[in-house]
Amino acid sequence: MALSPSKLGAVLEVFENNFRTHGEIGASISIWWRGHELLSQAAGWCEKEQLRPWNDQTLIPVYSATKVPSAATLLLALANHGLNEHTPVREVWKNFPVTNANFSHLLSHQCGLAILDHDADVHDHTAVVAAIESQIPTWPLGSGHAYHPRTFGALTDEPLRRLTGQTLGQYWREKIAEPLGLDFWIGLPESEHHRVARLYPGKAGHAETTDPFYQQLNSPNSPTRRAFTSPRGLHSIQEMNSPKAWSAGFPALGGIGTATALAKFYQAILGHIESPLTPAIRMALTTPLTSGDDRVLLRPTTFSCGAQLDPLDANGQKIRQIFGPSPHAFGHPGAGGSHALADPDSGISFAYVMNQMNLGVMPGPKCLALVETLFSDD
Repeated sequence: MALSPSKLGAVLEVFENNFRTHGEIGASISIWWRGHELLSQAAGWCEKEQLRPWNDQTLIPVYSATKVPSAATLLLALANHGLNEHTPVREVWKNFPVTNANFSHLLSHQCGLAILDHDADVHDHTAVVAAIESQIPTWPLGSGHAYHPRTFGALTDEPLRRLTGQTLGQYWREKIAEPLGLDFWIGLPESEHHRVARLYPGKAGHAETTDPFYQQLNSPNSPTRRAFTSPRGLHSIQEMNSPKAWSAGFPALGGIGTATALAKFYQAILGHIESPLTPAIRMALTTPLTSGDDRVLLRPTTFSCGAQLDPLDANGQKIRQIFGPSPHAFGHPGAGGSHALADPDSGISFAYVMNQMNLGVMPGPKCLALVETLFSDD
């Protein structure tokens, strides 16, 4: 599937229309095909007050779109130490609370550690690890999956620290981001803080207020609410707009970068650009491991080692198409609307980042219109 100038023009028209009709403030889009960037567009402003124009060097937090870079980093560290996703977690992390779990279980949200009973601050890695080690899994291994929105950070960071003596963000930078020239950080240095745009929260509409997920998210003792508050901290957009959050390097939700960097990273997973990611790592990132009703997101989800795929119904048809029509397409959205994906069948990768958020953990209408247009037949 080559991308014609008319197709790219149609995507660009949707991108520009988001500013006219959907309240976009600042945003970037990047589309790659088989090793080449075909479209890179940036527009708008870094603040509502229009103090700084948004350009292709603007950085923005992307929340859970960080999870696939983080998973790839852990898989690379495992491979560099003669291990892989089938290695028992306890070979690296002896006090890990799930006896028979291997790293594929950990990376595909099957360990039942989304909720922490012991209070820990997200900025205190040692406390979070201690809370994980003392946690009785909420759901037993082998009983399905539940998205780990926040604990995924320490679950990937701690074994990497034990293997390498570095944080996951440091290893990402040294082994993947710098070799590929990716302007994406999991722990942003102070020298780059001036490039970060300001995030603005989304507002709830009818679709959000009637969704069981959002109803449970607002219910204090629900598993969904507890998962999204374990560990505590960084619950407001104001906190995410702080230099402290930018520099902290949270592997679950703290990545900051550009659309071009994310889309290029996904080209590396597809194998269209040379990278440290071996075929075995790329296979782990793209092969579905668990699918079904998600106990935290309260909708069907499908996960590989770190990435999401669109779930299929009993007839093998997609239930939704946030990653495009291909059943093999994968990626990961970020809360508020940032999104990145790759389609092995076409060779396309795509990323979209913005600062006017939607209310949601799945891509909103601005992004979905871009994906639909990109993969449409006309």
